[in-house]
Parts: sequence; C-alpha cells; structure tokens
Amino acid sequence: MSTLTKVLERNVSQIEKNANMKEGRFRLGHHLMPPVGWLNDPNGLCWYKGRYHVFFQYAPFDVEGGLKFWGHYTSENLLDWKYEGTALYPDSSYDCHGVYSGSSLIDQDKMHLFFTGNVKIDGDYDYINEGRETSTLHVESEDGIHFSDKEEVISFEKYPEDFTCHIRDPKVWKENDRYKMVLGGRLKEDKGAVLVYESEDLRDWKLERVITTPEVFGYMWECPDYFELDGQKFLSVSPQGLSREEYRFQNIYQSGYFPMKEDGSVDVNDFREWDMGFDFYAPQTFTDNKGRRLLIGWMGMPDADEEYVNKTIDEGWQHCLTVPRELTVRDGKILQAPAKELEGLRKEKTVLHDEKSIVEIRVEVNEGFDLVLDEIVMTGSSFKISMGGQMIFKYEDGVAEIGFSGIAGAGRSKRKAKIGELKNIRLLADTSAAEIYLNDGETVFSTRYYPDCEDLQLKILGGKFKGNLWNLRKMIFTK
Repeated sequence: MSTLTKVLERNVSQIEKNANMKEGRFRLGHHLMPPVGWLNDPNGLCWYKGRYHVFFQYAPFDVEGGLKFWGHYTSENLLDWKYEGTALYPDSSYDCHGVYSGSSLIDQDKMHLFFTGNVKIDGDYDYINEGRETSTLHVESEDGIHFSDKEEVISFEKYPEDFTCHIRDPKVWKENDRYKMVLGGRLKEDKGAVLVYESEDLRDWKLERVITTPEVFGYMWECPDYFELDGQKFLSVSPQGLSREEYRFQNIYQSGYFPMKEDGSVDVNDFREWDMGFDFYAPQTFTDNKGRRLLIGWMGMPDADEEYVNKTIDEGWQHCLTVPRELTVRDGKILQAPAKELEGLRKEKTVLHDEKSIVEIRVEVNEGFDLVLDEIVMTGSSFKISMGGQMIFKYEDGVAEIGFSGIAGAGRSKRKAKIGELKNIRLLADTSAAEIYLNDGETVFSTRYYPDCEDLQLKILGGKFKGNLWNLRKMIFTK
C-alpha cells in the first residue's frame, strides 16, 4: 500500500465514520445510496461466492462530485446490504485524477475488475482531443473484497488515432474460449462509437472492430454494455449530444439499447430508451446465479444541475441507484421489472376497490410503498394517480406523463412517453425516489422527488382496475 493510498483510506474512513446512513429526511429505504458525498455510475456488477456485488462511482469528499473512487456494497438476497467500504482509490500514476467506470468478470473462481484510469495533464488543453490519458486498468481478487495491484492492459497511447481522448468504461465478458471488451468512445469527427477488443488471456487486448452508425447519433457513447436475451444480441450505450424532442431524448443525455443485426451492426431507428424519467443514466447489466439478466442504473443525470437539483445535498449526500431490474424480451422489446426479491419488503396489504369514481388512500412516504394496478379499463378521458397533488402520473390519448407541482420536483417539470394502450402500472415509491413501470415494464419512468410531508393522500381516478398496495419495510443497511 502506497503512502497516497494510506492517506486516502484514512481520510475517507474518517468521513464515513461520521456519516449516518439512516439520518436525514430523504434517506432512502430500498435504493442504494452513498454513505456520504456523491454517487454515480454502477460498476462491476456481479454474483460472486454467494453474494451480489455492486460497486459504484463515489466521490466521498464532495457532495457535488469531484475525485472519483469506487464504493462497494454486497448482499446475499438483494434486500439487505452491507457497505464494504471503498474498493478502489485514485492512487496510481494511471488513475490519479479518478477511478472511472468499469465492469467485472468472474473467471476461474476469481473476480476481475476492468476500469478506466483518468489522468488530466496540467496545461492549456481542451481535455477532449489532448491533455487527457484514459488507460484501461485491471485488478483481480479471490474474495471480492481485497484486490491486487493495478495493471495497465490497454494504454491510452494504443487507442486508434481517429478517436479523441474520450475512450472509457470497459465492459468485459467471455465468449467461447476468448474474452471480449467494449469501450465507449468519441471519434474526432464528434461521433459516438464503441470499440470492440478481444483477448486470449485478459492482458493482451487487440482491437477487433468499431461499432457506430452511418449518421451521427450523438458525439459520445458512454457506458457500453453487450448482452444476450432470448437469443437476441443487444448493445446498450449512453449517447451524449442528441437533440431533445417532445416524446423522446428529453434529458440532457440519454441511455438506451440497440438490437444488434446479424452482421454486428446497429441502426439508429432501432434505438430504444431504457427509461423515460428525469433520473436515469449509465445502466449496467449482469447475469446472476439464477441465470437472470439484471440491470441497475444510476438514478441521476450528468450536468443536470442547471435544470433541477436534489435536496439531499443539504443532508451531505447525492444520488442513488435504481432497484435491480429483471430483463426479459417480448416482441423484440426489453421489459424491465423490479427483481422478484423486492416483494420480500412488502408488509401490510390494502386491496383497492374501484367501484367509486375516485380511490383515495393515505400512504406513508417515509416508509415507501408498492402499488400494483392490473386490468386497467378507462372510464374517463384520462387516468391519473396523484400523490398528494405533488407528483402526478397521467395517461391520455396514448401518452403517459409524470409531472410535479410545487416544490416536490425541485425544478423537475414533466416527462412524456408514447405508449399506446395503458394495461397495467407498478409504482415503487421510496422516501425521495419513484420508479413507475408501465405495461409489464415496456416503458419505465424513474425520478427523484421531494414531498413536503411524510404521508400523502394517494388518489386514483379515471378507470377501473384490480389493485393492491403494500407498505414496505426498509432495507437493512450495515457498515
């Protein structure tokens, strides 16, 4: 352990020691959040030696971001989590300005982490075309907690010359007897692309090809992910630089997936956004011991502070991750649903009757709740769910919308999606986060919100349905 590592470890440990993960009006009950400071991208997601491992981008010194580390949670059941502390520090010549995003590979009973090391050279640089070094680094572990020394497996000097300095976020997997890696990139013509590498030994990597689109589809593709579902191959990316539209690409940056064609190409017309809410970016998927493909995303957005804010800044922390989502495929579209295990959080059940024109029930926001409405039949021109008039879901004429009134949105206004018919809804609400799954998860809205009281009058109006509502216990978070 270097002197720098010791200093960083001691300082982070002291900050975390003074942090209370349960205190604060908006501390979450069933979403992973940082002990203190800033959280962003989920990293290194995997099942290893009887536990789920969730690493995350972590800036413990500054609630607004700053120098990036990797924080680390583990769980045996996706319900109760242990914070394992800081896993990776920006303590080498390869990553002294930040341990950036990456992934895990479980191979031959070892955990391998691949990630981007960020170095910014002092000087008058734009840090896009010059002044930045972003090498791909590797560590390994035999217990998932302690890691080997960092090694550089792809030097920034060996990336293709037609790319800018912005190459990062390796996702690694094994295919037959070879290893594959995708990296997000920005071509010098300001065009997003993914670089595909191949290796026989996890250390010597060769560029196989570049995936992009004939037309420009954003200037940068971050956080790439490759996976297969039901025999279909998919490429997930987070493109930056798309023009905003009324019903899609509504955030400053996007996240979505391409179904890959037989020749390995992708088409912009096939791109589908993962989530239509305010707060979703940089998702990553993995396969667990049950063979499920699970997704976790960052419930936040880069560079969005000029549009809306998070009130948790006043509590000394910011951002969270989505709940783990199970992925399935229907008619070529990926469906998302909260992992089955989350039903283990359910407590008291209330059966909702729709005989009246308006269904009303008071819910405890400070505990969270799980609302499921099935077999929805419209009886009016619109169908609405109002949470105390502060956050409102509305469906009308084939368009779903979430919106806010008053201070609950903290600057957020509305987001829309064209969904056709509304068949069912699942609303998973936490103290300051909500995930809304429509039509078996074909469309999802994720958002942070900040109600001004700890219980709200939930109103449902405009349709008939079969419905249940459960109060939720909070997950157990330990350090």
